[in-house]
Amino acid sequence: MPLKEEFERVGNRLFRWRSYLPLLIMPLILISLLPPEADSPLDDVWDGLCLLVSIAGLALRVLTVGYAPEGTSGRNTREQKAAELNTTGMYSIVRHPIYLGNFLVWLGMVMFSKSPWCILVALLLFWLYYERIMFAEEEFLRRKFADEYLEWAARTPAFIPRFSSYRPPDNRFSLKGVLSREYTTFFIVSLYFVLMDSIEDTVQDGVFEIDPFWKALLLTATLVYLSIRFLKKKTLLLRERGR
Repeated sequence: MPLKEEFERVGNRLFRWRSYLPLLIMPLILISLLPPEADSPLDDVWDGLCLLVSIAGLALRVLTVGYAPEGTSGRNTREQKAAELNTTGMYSIVRHPIYLGNFLVWLGMVMFSKSPWCILVALLLFWLYYERIMFAEEEFLRRKFADEYLEWAARTPAFIPRFSSYRPPDNRFSLKGVLSREYTTFFIVSLYFVLMDSIEDTVQDGVFEIDPFWKALLLTATLVYLSIRFLKKKTLLLRERGR
């Protein structure tokens, strides 16, 4: 099989499993916590910085999903879908804003390890994984939208934003759309940091405990997750026509 077709085939396969990519780095981060290091006054500052990086990635996802029309920027895992070509908002400064958001979420997670080798390996894994997904997605868009896609791709960078080319979104911001699509991501990110901080403290001190800040974050994330899941599954409050 030609390399181009092989890249697309692998990319489509990885696309279906992209939500599980963080599971691949957890063993690396756990290994990086051994042997235990002495506590440092800057540990909490570093942990907070890692969380902020991941939150920045989540915010980018929110700004992308919040303005996306129905049938685009979805969480589907079976196949590529695009009812129309997004070219405004976040899509006017970068072709893959969702994946850039995922990268920032990923970067914050791996930075938590404080291990240069762990960060390097994790970023390499992300690049190899998402490069193929982006290739497969762009091949799909090129075939479906032809010249419209080529014109947009010619003026919009793939992964490094060009803020000077920003165009306002065509749609208004949909809070309902964000809540119904991103509540799971918020919960997973919060749970990850709570678990990693508790495991790190356990390795260092020999006692499992959750710091007050992380308890509050986990409680908030859990309440948000359960509330939105209930509203989404049992009511029509989060449904919005055309979004």
